[in-house]
Amino acid sequence: MGFGKYNCIVVFNKNKDKILFCKRIKRPYKGLYNFVGGKLEENETSKEAAYRELYEESGIDKTDIKLIHLMDSTYYPHEFILEIYTGVLDKDIDLVEELNPLEWFSVEENFADTDRFAGDGNIAHIVRVALKVLKR
Repeated sequence: MGFGKYNCIVVFNKNKDKILFCKRIKRPYKGLYNFVGGKLEENETSKEAAYRELYEESGIDKTDIKLIHLMDSTYYPHEFILEIYTGVLDKDIDLVEELNPLEWFSVEENFADTDRFAGDGNIAHIVRVALKVLKR
């Protein structure tokens, strides 16, 4: 059947000084902050899924942001691939929460704090890479 695919989207505000997070209300990482994202559905491309999940979870439309495919991580024991996208909003947006509460964090936040952030420390690395790519 193959590996399942999921995505996470690292959304920066238009000034690139804040990053959008959702506070997980269910497992995995219940109670911790994570990027918005979700599972790819059958017959959709990875980028289509990223834009769909972003819209469903935050109300951010594909006309508000250009997403860049940043990296992938393959989790062999759990048989899934996590695709990471990033982008900068063109303008300030009124967010629309789907399930998980949304919150903006300063790029200066300690994203390696595993008591607050999901991903077992990976979020700090992803943010650093995204910031480097977006500075180009």
